[in-house]
Amino acid sequence: MSSQPMNIGINEQDRSAISEGLSRLLADSYTLYLKTHYYHWNVTGPMFNTLHLMFETQYNELALAVDLIAERIRALGVFAPGTYQEFAKLTVIPSDTEVPKAQEMIKNLVEGQEAVVRTARSLFSVIEPAKDEASADLLTQRIQLHEKTAWMLRSLLE
Repeated sequence: MSSQPMNIGINEQDRSAISEGLSRLLADSYTLYLKTHYYHWNVTGPMFNTLHLMFETQYNELALAVDLIAERIRALGVFAPGTYQEFAKLTVIPSDTEVPKAQEMIKNLVEGQEAVVRTARSLFSVIEPAKDEASADLLTQRIQLHEKTAWMLRSLLE
């Protein structure tokens, strides 16, 4: 927590709990960003161009999202995690040990998008009682985007 006094209408205990949850969301989002970027670089096969461009759109959006999430944590008076070690401890999204085939990349990204949705959704039980509308708004936007992205990716698997 910041050493400066803060009175934004959310007590310190709630700000800490919300920030812990947002830190998990940040770790999941950043890990998904890395995975998506990795797949963008390494995708092969007949759908190369489509997937290469789709993955680029997705990782660019995630790059913006991690900044918004980290800045929300900071606005609550807490330092945001930012190292690979911290993210590895906080994320539920597994790392790849080898370059998967294109279809497996899509499946892995669906699972990653859905994991981010679950993490975001789990935070409402902390955010709503604290009346943290700004964090609730951020979560709602993230959930909508990740659900839509998962649907679009899932459609490629049919």
